[in-house]
Formats: sequence, structure tokens, C-alpha cells
Amino acid sequence: MTRQHLSLITPLAVLGLLAGFADLGHGFVGEDEDYYMQELLTREQYNKVQVLEKPMTPMPDGHAQNPVKKLPKGKAESSRKTDKTTADPKSAKTANKKAEKNKKSPLKTPNSISEGDRQYNPTKEECPPIGLETLKIDDFQLHASSTKRYGLGAHRGRLNIQAGLYEDDLYDGAWCAGRDDPLQWFEVDARRLTKFTGVITQGRSSLWSSDWVTSYKVMFSNDSHTWVTLKNGSEDMIFSGNREKELPVRNVFPAPVVARYIRVNPRSWFNVGSICMRVEILGCPMPDPNNYYHRRNEVITTDDLDFKHHSYKEMRQLMKVVNEMCPNITRIYNIGKSHSGQKLYAIEISDNPGEHEVGEPEFRYTAGSHGNEVLGRELLLLLMQFMCLEYLSGNQRIRHLVEETRIHLLPSVNPDGYEKAFEAGSELSGWSLGRWSSDGIDIHHNFPDLNSILWQAEAKKWVNRKILNHHVPIPDWYQSKNATVALETRALIAWMEKMPFVLGGNLQGGELVVTFPYDKTRSEAVTREQTATPDDHVFRWLAFSYASTHRLMTDANRRACHTQDFAKEDGTINGASWHTAAGSMNDFSYLHTNCFELSMYVGCDKFPHESELPEEWENNRESLLVFMEQVHRGIKGVVRDLQGRGIANAIISVEGINHDIRTAADGDYWRLLNPGEYIVTARAEGYSLTSKKCEVGYEMGATRCDFRVGRTNLSRIKEIMEKFNKQPIKLPVRQLQARRPRERRMGT
Repeated sequence: MTRQHLSLITPLAVLGLLAGFADLGHGFVGEDEDYYMQELLTREQYNKVQVLEKPMTPMPDGHAQNPVKKLPKGKAESSRKTDKTTADPKSAKTANKKAEKNKKSPLKTPNSISEGDRQYNPTKEECPPIGLETLKIDDFQLHASSTKRYGLGAHRGRLNIQAGLYEDDLYDGAWCAGRDDPLQWFEVDARRLTKFTGVITQGRSSLWSSDWVTSYKVMFSNDSHTWVTLKNGSEDMIFSGNREKELPVRNVFPAPVVARYIRVNPRSWFNVGSICMRVEILGCPMPDPNNYYHRRNEVITTDDLDFKHHSYKEMRQLMKVVNEMCPNITRIYNIGKSHSGQKLYAIEISDNPGEHEVGEPEFRYTAGSHGNEVLGRELLLLLMQFMCLEYLSGNQRIRHLVEETRIHLLPSVNPDGYEKAFEAGSELSGWSLGRWSSDGIDIHHNFPDLNSILWQAEAKKWVNRKILNHHVPIPDWYQSKNATVALETRALIAWMEKMPFVLGGNLQGGELVVTFPYDKTRSEAVTREQTATPDDHVFRWLAFSYASTHRLMTDANRRACHTQDFAKEDGTINGASWHTAAGSMNDFSYLHTNCFELSMYVGCDKFPHESELPEEWENNRESLLVFMEQVHRGIKGVVRDLQGRGIANAIISVEGINHDIRTAADGDYWRLLNPGEYIVTARAEGYSLTSKKCEVGYEMGATRCDFRVGRTNLSRIKEIMEKFNKQPIKLPVRQLQARRPRERRMGT
């Protein structure tokens, strides 16, 4: 290192960096040393953080009109100093879409960036979130002036983080200061020089409290000791905060500011509440030519796919493009319409699209039943692109999957709700905007409660007499026109009854876990209780097949998204033991059809910024493929009569499992089972019962187990009587004459 380089490093900067390093205390010292040393070595490349000199007139969108100029270094202020304000900028419009791609063309840069880096930092560029919500920012990077208690610590100050139903010392829904005064602050250490462009804030997630910050200042530092406040001329700039606790508010800085640390300093708060915040920071990491700040777990995809958020029209266009690229293996169709009249489009991927092939199982993925859970929708759009491209390139795994399976992808069950969330944008839609259908219905939990019908029948010993243990009928009241049933739900039910699905997954968001039936607790008035199906072992394997191949779900070192660490449960959980929910799609599918349905919660962030989509795709790609392949686990076959004709609706029973399935229209069936030996029985009305031993191995591929059944004598008699309209059969004259002497001898 030259003397010129060393002269740039002041003693104050060195002490500040060392103090900042010690401030991390419980962090990973060995891993972080390179970050701090590199910051010392790059002082020549990057200037210190700049503040504003001329007055800035805030505009409605959160930007300012006047240019940025440097403030003399002597006017840098301590974080403890407070000033009066002259104007409060309005909160950013929530209708701004975050789905727009960042511009790649070179633009002008802010004054805070050195001359050599101008091409990377356009003045008007809006940077993506740095990752508080997505957990890219670790807990030890978050600090606060004070904390009310551990459960309200700085680590809980993440945008959209949710509190538990029973708020406690571990999992509350915000950072809350220990004191309510203007000296409190929430700090984020980006661990590298970052170009900060804005802040998004929310109030506290709570069923019992109303706490939010109504205005705040923003401060910056490179050493965590010397702080400068964003200025509006000669006075500190005050940003308008929240007016209620759930709706996020975004404020964009008049010009980007380069620093390592950023603080949010609350100035006012709800008059009957406390200082509580959930925060996201907008920022772009500075250029790193030596790759010194490369994240150890950074994921870069090699798949050339369309990584963006798609509107309804763009989704249709993308599906059409996939169909045109792979016309021989794809087909687009719709299953019905939404409340506002938008068609629910699905794409079929198969070597013979449009027809069911005997012996080929049918699989489905659905997404977007909650319109604001956008990641699943985009994952299915990426999946259909990926499968088409890989099929064309000769990928044997994909070719085998396409040729041996009929796959259906329904990316947007609730397009009406999605449009509401899409209009607000990825960071501004909050936790629930767009969740419900246009008529206010939660589609995923809008199915008939067949659990109660079956369990009541079991209690009365009616099962297999008045009601079967499978294909439980839908009650009449549910099918009436006056029933509170969404059009989307009715369309899904008709689709599920029409197609002989074997396995399905519905992609949801806001967590990292796979849930499996039952979703409703068997005990009444109990909110959480393990409630297993007769196929519990199969469901657990299916759930684990997805979770274990996901990059994060089973990672014991990952941070919990909200209140529960599902990694301790191998990334899976029985739905009812998480929280009870009657009328779920999973329970309905299991009890009314042959299909085993699970829910995949594919990310902590329901609506991630589109810059996160490539990494989310890598997180889920292998899981999506592995789970589809599980449709070929268990036994399969065809039930035929003695003439070789397939028998529809024949019942397939497995000894020891109190849940049956039925054959499809051509007599073929698929029964998901774990490895082992099973006694399997096939029976159909009018046919004799037949049983055989079927063995399921560990290798992939269902075991063939066919049945041939003969007619019973009773069924033959009934058939003959129906043929002759149930009239006595007329005998020939000779037979009648032979019967009359016998009748006389018997006295008749």
C-alpha cells in the first residue's frame, strides 16, 4: 500500500471501523474481517457520504427538484443533535409499480460517487430492497438505540414481519424502542458501501396494539460513529411516515447517498401508541471490481428465462409464446372465469396434449389462490418456460417426465386479487392487499368442509354403509346458487372432478414450509392439533421430497421467517398442527377426489422484488421437479373385466389404510404408496372381489398391479331382468307342459 493510500485513512476512520467491528459483538468475526479491511483499502475509490446544501422541494412521488451539492465536512452532525423542520415530504404513492426493470443505459450520477464510477449510478435510478424482508440482511446487521424487550428487538424490525397469534417475548411484530423520545433510532449495517435511495416503513403487526411512526429523519455513516443527516437546505429533512400500522409507505431520497450505515430516527408517532417500526431499505451495492464483497451464498442462475413480474395480459402472452415454441407438447386451455370475468388459464405439458393416456398419471400445480402471494405464480411461469426449453435441448430427465406424465400448470387462480397487488407494487402491497377474490372470499379455504361429514359418519359407524371413506359427496347446500362460493372455487372443483389427478401442489407464500392434510383439527374449538390422514406416512414423504430439495427449507442455520422455525421439523408440518382451517383445498382434494394435495410456502416474501426472482427460481427449481416425479411412486394398473374392457369407478383398497381410491374412465388407477408390501383389493359393482399382493420398491417408478374381475351371479340375474324389463322369462311350450304334472302332484 502506498503512502498516498495510507494518508487517506484518518485515525478517526480507523477507530470508527474498529468500534463498528466490535459493535457486532455476536457476529462472525472471521467471516467479516475482509469486509472491514476492504473498506479501509477502498477509501481512495469512494468518497465519504455526502449531504445536501440547497433546499429540496419534496414532490408527491418522494423525489426532489433541486440538484445535489456537497456540504462542508465541518457541518457533519452527531446523531444526538435535533433540529426544527420546515416541511414534511408526502409519502410516496402506493400505486407505483415495483415490477419495472432497472434501466441499464448509462445515466448521470450523484455527486457522492467518484468520477470513475459514474456509469454505475444513475441519479434517478430506483434501487431494489437490500433484503430486510427477504432475510438477506442478517439479524446482527440490525441495531437500535433501545428495545422494549427481546421480542421487539431490532431483529424484528423487518418489513411485513408478522407477530404470532399470542404475542410473546420472542416473536412480536416490529422493533419497538425502549423509550418514546426523539433520540431513538433503528440502524442497518449494509456491510459494504451502498448507494441508498429510499426507505419503506410500516407500523407494528399486532392484534392488540396500535403503534406506528408518523415522521422520521434519515442519517448516514461510514464508521457508525460520525453521522450526517439528510438535509433540506440548512435544516434536517423530515419524511412523512405511516398513518396506520399495515400499509407500507415509501419515501425516495432527493438523490442517492453512498454510505455503509443508515439510520432511521423517529420524530413523531401515533399519539396513543409507541415508537414501533418495520422497515425496508432501498439500495444498490457499489461496484466491487475485486469481488471482495461477494456473498458466500449468492446464487446466480444460468437459465435464460423471463425473470419479471407479469401482468394478466403479459402472462397470457408468455403462455402463448411457450405454446408456440413447443406446440407438440403443450396446450393452453381455461377452466373457467374469475369474478371480474378474467379467464383462468392453464397450460398442459405432455407428449399427447389434450388427451388422457391409459396408464399415464396426471399431475397439477396451482398458484395464486391468494392473489398477493405472487412468487408461486412467477415460479410456474418460469417452470413452463424451463420445461419447454429443456425438452427442446434434449434434457433426458425433462423428456422422460413429459412423456410419462400429463402435467397441468395453473399459474393464477385469483387474477383479480393479483391485479390489486401488482398495481401497488412488490414492497407496497403489504401483507394482505389482493389476498381475497373480488367478492372478498379466501379461495383456498372456500371448499366444502367434508372433514366434518366423514368424522361424524365415523362416530356413528356409518362409514362404508351410508358413506364411503373416499369420494365424500359435496353437500347440497354448498351447490345452491345462494351459497357463499367464489366463481373461482366452483371452477376449480369442476376441474378437479373432470381430470383424474393423482398428485398436486398449490404454491403459496409468506413462509418456508410444506404443509399436508389434514388442515382442520378433529377436536372442536382447538386451534392447533396434529390431525393425521390414513395416508400420513405418504404425505410426510411427499412433503419432505419438496422441502429437502429446496435450498433453504431444511437449512438449520436459516432464520425463521416470522414466528416458527420450521427447519426443526425438516421444513414440513401437518396443516392442522400449524393452524386449523376448515374447507381447505388440500382436505377437499383428498376426501372428494383421488388427488393427494399439499401446500408449498415457497418464500418468506409473498411478493419479492423482481430482482429476487432468479435466486428464488434457483431455490425452488429442483424441488418443483422432484415433487412432480413423486407421482410415479406407489402402484398403478388397470382393472378390466374378463373380456379385457376397463372398468370405471372400481374401488382400490389397500389393507391397513382406511382410504380408498377409484379407477378413471378407462379403468386405470394410480395409488401413491411408500416402499413396502401391500395387500391390494379391487372391487366394482356387479363384479367379484379380487385381491393380490403388490410390492413397492425404492427405485423411482410405480409398480404395475393389474386386476381382472368377473361378474357375480347376482349381477348376471339383474342384467337379464333389466334386459327383459324385469318381467318373468317366458319359457318354451314343452318346458311348460313338463312343469304342469309336477305342479298337480304338489297340489298346486
